[in-house]
Amino acid sequence: MLSYRHSFHAGNHADVLKHIVLMLIIESLKQKEKGFYYLDTHAGVGQYRLLSQEAEKTGEFEEGIGRLWGKTDLPEEVARYIAIIKKLNYGGKELRYYAGSPLIAATMLRPQDRALLTELHPTDYPLLRNNFKEFENVTTKRDNGFQQLKATLPPKERRGLVLIDPPYELKEDYDLVVSAIEEGYKRFATGTYAIWYPVVLRQQVKRMIKGLEETGIRKILQIELAVRPDSAQRGMTASGMIVINPPWTLEAQMKKILPDLTRTLVPEGTGSWSVKWITPE
Repeated sequence: MLSYRHSFHAGNHADVLKHIVLMLIIESLKQKEKGFYYLDTHAGVGQYRLLSQEAEKTGEFEEGIGRLWGKTDLPEEVARYIAIIKKLNYGGKELRYYAGSPLIAATMLRPQDRALLTELHPTDYPLLRNNFKEFENVTTKRDNGFQQLKATLPPKERRGLVLIDPPYELKEDYDLVVSAIEEGYKRFATGTYAIWYPVVLRQQVKRMIKGLEETGIRKILQIELAVRPDSAQRGMTASGMIVINPPWTLEAQMKKILPDLTRTLVPEGTGSWSVKWITPE
């Protein structure tokens, strides 16, 4: 089942949270001169036109990146994220394009770093390959991203970040995330793993977290931003990032950022946020 297309959701509140966390982790990795490996398991196309038919159909970016775009009083970490998106928009006069995780990561890589972007969708993969053909240290591959944790870890650099953000179209995806983490961690226990998840049914997220706890892996941080309370109704009420082996600065950074970010993204006052350890060190 490959019906999910991220172009309908690019730049929404979930992307904002995911990409700020991604940026902060990469900034931390870059504090050491030695190169690192970045694996994006479900890359999409990497770059999105917000004035496309898909994006305009949902308009989700207007309640995500759109609410941050013109603000000048953002926390410095959020301002750095906005600067990345503005660079894609030729200086930022008008919000026309949004960077997916692969492009944010690729623009932050140094010559000594490298990335593998995988995408299985038959329509999205050719677009992904074309969007990154000019990046010398980026490889694209049409494949099942979960399998790449087994196939490519540990990386030769012995430093790295794995971003896992499947579409969760199938409830099995929650279990596949846990299995993939187990496989990857056995091979590369010192790597950083960042898992994005949507909150559609809270019970599914709880099951995934229980599965991660049962792996025995330590140092698992959970970061979540909700736009409204949990509901049995259809639709995503919140999203989060689960980070294994997070940079030591990430917890404090997100606790600083999230109050302001939540107020800005959810001016109706229905939003909430949390930063907590699933399993501490």
